[in-house]
Amino acid sequence: MEEDGKALNAHVPNSGWPALVLNADFRPLSYYPLSLWSWQDAIKAVFLERVNIVAQYDKAVHSPSLEMKLPSVVSLKTYVKPSTHPAFTRFNVFLRDKFSCQFCGTRDDLTFDHLLPRSRGGLTMWDNVVAACSGCNLKKGNMTPDEAGMWPSQMPFAPSVQHLHRNGRLFPPNYLHDSWLDYLYWDTELEP
Repeated sequence: MEEDGKALNAHVPNSGWPALVLNADFRPLSYYPLSLWSWQDAIKAVFLERVNIVAQYDKAVHSPSLEMKLPSVVSLKTYVKPSTHPAFTRFNVFLRDKFSCQFCGTRDDLTFDHLLPRSRGGLTMWDNVVAACSGCNLKKGNMTPDEAGMWPSQMPFAPSVQHLHRNGRLFPPNYLHDSWLDYLYWDTELEP
């Protein structure tokens, strides 16, 4: 991270100095996007007694009567039960499909394609939508994969939260603070 705290991933405001948010069991609330709060939200949660500070940056903020080091890792005091079924969102479709067109493999200019087109009764659901680049989407148009002679590299499916977490680990954030490393990916299988 740059000294001014600006070199961060896209999920954190430009104010810098984000705090990794852990559940009460010390696992991140989410891996992708990584569960991060702005330093302001983290300090507010500390004062509202909703979190414990696990690790801190060397940087501090000051008021007339108080100096406080910025939290770099916080854990919730109350356990939040993780969702068992991920939300059907464009982002989660891209994550399921590893941010690549399911027809040609490119990672550029992604949108999504309905295998059975909407105009022909296809629904916008996990099992009918795949990530596709604009070019392949336009080429396939209002046809089925059979009619277009274009088949996705993997058929669409409803992923589990664990599946999305596994895929999310393939795309780590642009920035990971050293104080976060002990809390990330500790549930992955170790190599012999």
